[in-house]
Amino acid sequence: MTLRDAKVGETVKVVKLHGEGAVKRRIMDMGITKGVEIYIRKVAPLGDPVEVTIRGYELSLRKADAEMIDVAK
Repeated sequence: MTLRDAKVGETVKVVKLHGEGAVKRRIMDMGITKGVEIYIRKVAPLGDPVEVTIRGYELSLRKADAEMIDVAK
């Protein structure tokens, strides 16, 4: 399951990051690393962006970035 598939109100744990080079580095720089918990706050009407809470701060992710993050409940 990817972060994009998670429902509003769920808390999920990051299992794996996909992507290459600068894209993966940017995701990791935002604090999204293996084992961290992410709470899904809101999803825009068309699914882009996804608003999450991670490590105590709020973050908005594009749909394409959310698809690169594998999570588990």
